[in-house]
Amino acid sequence: MRIAVIGAGAIGGFVAAALARAGVDVGVVARGAHLQAIRRDGLQVRSDLGPFDVRVDAAEDVRVLGDFDALVLAFKSHQWDPSLLESLSDPRYSGATIVTLQNGVPFWYVRQPALRSVDPGGGLGSAFGDERIVGGVVHVSGQVEAPGRIVQSGGLRYVLGGVAAAQPRVAAIARIMRDAGLQAEIDDDIRSIVWLKLVNNVGLNSISALANASIRTMLGNERLVAEVRRLMHETLDVGRAMGVVDDADIDARIAYAAGLDDVRTSMLQDLRSDKPLEIDPLLGAVVELAGRYGVDVPHVRATYDRLRCLSVPASRD
Repeated sequence: MRIAVIGAGAIGGFVAAALARAGVDVGVVARGAHLQAIRRDGLQVRSDLGPFDVRVDAAEDVRVLGDFDALVLAFKSHQWDPSLLESLSDPRYSGATIVTLQNGVPFWYVRQPALRSVDPGGGLGSAFGDERIVGGVVHVSGQVEAPGRIVQSGGLRYVLGGVAAAQPRVAAIARIMRDAGLQAEIDDDIRSIVWLKLVNNVGLNSISALANASIRTMLGNERLVAEVRRLMHETLDVGRAMGVVDDADIDARIAYAAGLDDVRTSMLQDLRSDKPLEIDPLLGAVVELAGRYGVDVPHVRATYDRLRCLSVPASRD
């Protein structure tokens, strides 16, 4: 199987490097200085698999790299743009498995009507049908330390599931990841797993960015923990109203996060790098769905507004 990883950042870059290290034919899509460093020196990784360097084909447009059997979407969900959609909609990829390794509510989660916060106009849903989508949830931390250099921590767990009748595709992707040393699990209820990860992200990412604090610093502050807890409870309430989750132990989730390495959340990393924040696929989607299902989410809504004021405008790089 030939695999393209679209977005070779902290998560995608590590996955691509692990697959390439195991002998999988991998191409990566990246931009700017990161792309130039990958072309020049390959991907240099420090991780739970140990330190290693690999060479991979890299380009800004996947079409330059050729044909692929699977496209792994590892860029942030708010980074979709017309040129990216055009490249991934190339007829050469019409049968390719689409694997979403992205935070927030993915475009396939709600299709009718499409979420304005995730898929304005419904273009993504029209381009990629459920029958070839493998949903994924990442339980791994990482950061791009410098162009071409990735640091990964927090374990190797990835949960995969078919959105529709895609079980052979799920099994194939999981097998390849496992052969590369990644702990790929298959869960038949991927919608629930996605929403429970969203519960964590809405609370932890948002408050870490607003407080400009790493995980342990944030969760060592009782006032900030209270804010995290409120956001998580409101997000869980929306999932319950939708029927995608039953319940979750919020305090246990916070305690688990507090025991992780003192990492910076992805939203905090973007804030400190002056990049647009991943707001709409996380909080914007919760606010939009709360409106559809009649759930009151005052803290999520207020936090969404605060983060929008904090985020820099979107750009290509």
